[in-house]
Parts: sequence; C-alpha cells; structure tokens
Amino acid sequence: MSRRRFCLKQVSLLLGTCLVAVSLCLTAAQPSDEIARLAKAMGWTPGQTVADIGAGEGEYAFAASALVGENGKIYATELDGKKLQTIKEEVAKRALKNVIVLQAAERDTNLPANCCDAIYLRRVYHHLTAPLEIDACLLRNLKPGGLLAIIDFPPRKWLTETSPVKGVPKNRGGHGIPQKILVDELTTAGFSLQQTFDDWPDDDYCVIFRKPPAPAN
Repeated sequence: MSRRRFCLKQVSLLLGTCLVAVSLCLTAAQPSDEIARLAKAMGWTPGQTVADIGAGEGEYAFAASALVGENGKIYATELDGKKLQTIKEEVAKRALKNVIVLQAAERDTNLPANCCDAIYLRRVYHHLTAPLEIDACLLRNLKPGGLLAIIDFPPRKWLTETSPVKGVPKNRGGHGIPQKILVDELTTAGFSLQQTFDDWPDDDYCVIFRKPPAPAN
C-alpha cells in the first residue's frame, strides 16, 4: 500500500469515528429524561435516599435531587478530583441542600452502610478496576430490599480502539462490558436480578438488581 493510500485510509477511519461520536451526541438523551425513566423503573418516591456512583460532573445527580425532593437525599460520589470539585461548586451555586458529595475510592464507595434506598451507576461499571470489592460495598450500602441499577453498554469496537480502558478485568472484551458478565458478577455478590431494559437511551442497557430483604423475625 502506498503512503498516500495509507494516509487516506487513516483519515477515512478518523472521520468515521468522528461522525459516530457526533451522531451519538446529537441523539443522546437529556439527563432529566433518563433519570425520570430510571426513577419510574426503580420506583423512587419523595424522601428516599439515592446514590449516584461515579457522578461525573453531577448532571444526573442534580436531576435526581429534584425527584427525591427536599426531604430526600442524593449522594454524589466521584473518584476524579477535578470532577468532584466541579460537583461541589455546582451544588453550592444551585444551593442544593439535599445533595451530599463524597470522594470515592478505587475499592470503596465510601458510602455509609445501609444508607440508600436505591443506587445507580451510569456508564461506570465497565471502568471499575476492582469490581468484586465495589460490588460488596454496593450490597452493604443499600438498605435491605434496596435496588441497584447498572446502566452500561456492550464492548464497542471504535471505543476500544480509540479509548481503551486500563486496569479492568480482561473478560470485559474491550471498552464496555457484556451484560451477562455484569449480571453474573452482581448475582454472585448477593444481588437478585429484577429487570432488564435493552432499549435504554444511547444504545445502552439497564439492569436492575435487589438486595435481599432483612430476615423475618
């Protein structure tokens, strides 16, 4: 192959990747719409305590805070220090009294035990480098009978090539995680599978699990 043809091929691949990324951005669901659907699926009610694990810059946590109301509570956890500071600044700017911002750790959510009625991870689980430890934390963080939602996507070739994820288990198969592997890990951790949605926005899937209820006296 000539150098010219090689360069044209590389440019074509790059343009294709950019077009896919732009298309995904244009069709992406708004945080408030996606959180409203998640709240309905998980049965959130005003006054509940919900945690957003790996909250990014907080858009979804802020949308969730409006749904649980002033008597509810949202924990927004984040590992990245810059994003954590962004969330704190936005919480102060919006004067959100029901959002608690916590520094996460690689192997610990840093949430209190039995603190949450519901927990969700949106496009975070496939980034976990210590999923077994975090799964155990999530089980401990939920109240008995509480619900866990994982929103994620199967491995995507273009993401694997352009943005490989480092340090995660090799069975992920690229950037993303097969739904079966996710379900196997969380049921092994002690959760029971409740419901799956394969038509989630942005070609994601959503899987809802439940922590076992407290034993009857």
